[in-house]
Amino acid sequence: MTLFVRMFLVSLAVPLLLAAATSSGAQAQSGPLRIEITEGVIEPLPFATPDFVADSAQAAQFGRDIARVIAANLTGTGLFREIAPSAFISQISDFSAPVQYADWKAINAQALITGGVSLQGGQLVVQFRLYDVFSNAELGSGLQFAGPPEGWRRMAHKVADAVYSRITGESGYFDSRVVFVSESGPKNDRRKRLAIMDYDGANVQYLTDASSIVLAPRFSPTGDRVLYTSYEGGAPRIYVLDVGSVQRRVLEQQDGAMSFAPRFGPDGTTVVYSLTQGGNTDIFKLDLANGQTQRLTSAPSIETAPSFSPDGSRIVFESDRSGTQQLYVMPANGGEAQRISFGQGRYGTPVWSPRGDLIAFTKQNRGRFHIGVMRTDGSEERLLTASFLDEGPTWAPNGRVIMFARETRGAQGSVSLYSVDITGRNLRPVPTPEGASDPAWSPLQN
Repeated sequence: MTLFVRMFLVSLAVPLLLAAATSSGAQAQSGPLRIEITEGVIEPLPFATPDFVADSAQAAQFGRDIARVIAANLTGTGLFREIAPSAFISQISDFSAPVQYADWKAINAQALITGGVSLQGGQLVVQFRLYDVFSNAELGSGLQFAGPPEGWRRMAHKVADAVYSRITGESGYFDSRVVFVSESGPKNDRRKRLAIMDYDGANVQYLTDASSIVLAPRFSPTGDRVLYTSYEGGAPRIYVLDVGSVQRRVLEQQDGAMSFAPRFGPDGTTVVYSLTQGGNTDIFKLDLANGQTQRLTSAPSIETAPSFSPDGSRIVFESDRSGTQQLYVMPANGGEAQRISFGQGRYGTPVWSPRGDLIAFTKQNRGRFHIGVMRTDGSEERLLTASFLDEGPTWAPNGRVIMFARETRGAQGSVSLYSVDITGRNLRPVPTPEGASDPAWSPLQN
């Protein structure tokens, strides 16, 4: 059993007995409800999600839609298997009524999610309960969310996050967004604009027009700002965009220089980026409060794609200083860099995991591209994908899933987004209206 599988097993095989014991109103359980993983093969946990009970005809559609989004969220992880509503023996018609456990056991539901929705004073109120069917136990007294009716999908994501967290012991990632480059047109005349969407591809909004090439959007730690590179003035320059107002400004500009590959520091007060000037490309750091810059590398090679560790103490980046494109780690204020990639092929676009334990990267070897992960010292490299062109990994907020861009072979070369678990399982396309590249995952929303 590999260390990756052992890690996954330890973090996911979390007894719901513990969650129930620490939640108010929980009953004792006779045994733990858990997701079992054996040698990287997961038996998905069967669950049931009846339509949420509505207090009015007006709220009924919300009850149906919320239940479907919750089921899709959980099923999409590959860790859960939904039992079709057509198999239900019982129907939930009263959110407060006792659950008929025998009816849910009969269809092998191990977890049951019930909920209620109501419209109160122009607000949509959503509440839910999670049950361990085989232990006849309610896992806590449930949670309640309220907001404008148009935000019903976010409330569904929040419920799914809470369920996911209680069963796996990890934080969820459903109530998050992804900023990406939306692409349209033929490969030799590709039009690109920034777009943002829910993590599952819903609610797409466009942040820029397609009048100039845009690249590499990156969220701030609070998710309210996005850094990106634009060729609007001819040469690449870094812009910062406020997601709410869609107002933007040039963040970094030097005469005769090209700036690109920006990324926020973990505290949101600094930005690291690459600057090409006088034929040399190095990594710089910008203090957003006073506008001061600091040069972090000074090698006669190309240094780019910097990414902070979650604690802000180190930076991983790519460089060809050894003769080929490899990954290096250095202190956050510059200094001696240590090479961490030593496998065959070329490595690039490194991104530190939110957990701090892994670094994701793009690897090119023998005509194939891969998304992979390795320990922060370069050990235990693991390739998760392989295709004609996979690139640009970004981490889910909980460090469990990676999203990336995949381009197909051919003259048109369509590009789209995919996600994959850090075990290499559950490779899934992420729907977008047009071609898509350069994804960046937001933190969980507040």
